Amino acid sequence: MNIKDFKSGTLHQEYQYKSFLPEKINHTFTWDDPQINTMLENATRALGELNAFTMIVPNVDMFIQMHITKEANTSSKIEGTKTEMDEVLVAKEQIDPEKRDDWQEVRNYVDAMNSAIKELESLPISNRLIKNIHAILLNSVRGETKQPGEFRKSQNWIGGASLATAYFIPPHHNEVSELMGDLEKFLHNEQIFVPHLIKIAIAHYQFETIHPFLDGNGRIGRLLIPLYLVSNGLLKKPSLYLSDFIEKNKSAYYEALTRVRTNNDLNHWIKFFLEAMIVTANNGVQTFQNILSLKQEMDSLIVEFGKKAHNASKLLEMLYQKPIVSMSDVVDELGLAKATVSSLIKDFEEKGVLKETTGYQRNKYYAFSKYLEAYSKK
Repeated sequence: MNIKDFKSGTLHQEYQYKSFLPEKINHTFTWDDPQINTMLENATRALGELNAFTMIVPNVDMFIQMHITKEANTSSKIEGTKTEMDEVLVAKEQIDPEKRDDWQEVRNYVDAMNSAIKELESLPISNRLIKNIHAILLNSVRGETKQPGEFRKSQNWIGGASLATAYFIPPHHNEVSELMGDLEKFLHNEQIFVPHLIKIAIAHYQFETIHPFLDGNGRIGRLLIPLYLVSNGLLKKPSLYLSDFIEKNKSAYYEALTRVRTNNDLNHWIKFFLEAMIVTANNGVQTFQNILSLKQEMDSLIVEFGKKAHNASKLLEMLYQKPIVSMSDVVDELGLAKATVSSLIKDFEEKGVLKETTGYQRNKYYAFSKYLEAYSKK
């Protein structure tokens, strides 16, 4: 099917409201717009460059965890959480009680992503995997009463206070299983010839339109993008996340999805998605360049520690994985005496590696600020 002929779906009269029933997507898509070809080439090239960095950065997995944590926080922010990165990186008991629910939602996202990456080793992207990660996402948080790990069994809606005032009403719950089955087949259908980036663009639109869960649809939909890229070999590591781009262009994102449903404008949505891929992949490359530059700077600095260099190197490696620490964290993690850790932290402060963040006399926390900045500056 040429995307200019795409019909997104139809409105179905339900009791006192109309739901949107999307057309199934498990078929070939073609297009005539040459701009899509150019953008697809640019996105594929940017993605390849990002993938190359994940293979040359030493100990890349510990840096990937920071990518995942940043994504978890940004993706959750789109849904209304208020947690900041420096809060996500400390223990729950250090968070203000009124923010602990938000903190847990972000940590659940991290757990869901890590679990999904592990599951991909033995399980393809499937409705089973999607349900598994949804159960983790909603575990012990505000959505725990909304059928974690199960497709919805009632009608949901987007925007507005009720069905009567909703901005968009997804398909009736009786249609969800069949539609999600079609989506799963589309992702794995080797008889249709659709480039992977076009396929995941269409799949993301379809997932958000089906809205198969009572809660967590946005986060799961965004999480599926890096999972698809990893499972199909476009990325070795889950290093690309669109949430930062989407948060900065939230209105344009929702408008692009809406234009498909109201005007059958799949062309516009695919261009928006490819632009998001290009910008995000290029930013990811810049982040890895920042990290490599910082790592070289830190490796040179460690030499200046002389006899303390071994312990200083161990602390630095810990900071790459946990960039906000207390003295007790370091004592417990490295198994060093408190006096040794105190001296190391003081040296790290004097050399500008660590900054104390609390201003307290006791229960101090120290941030590896240059490392945190490497994930934010572009």
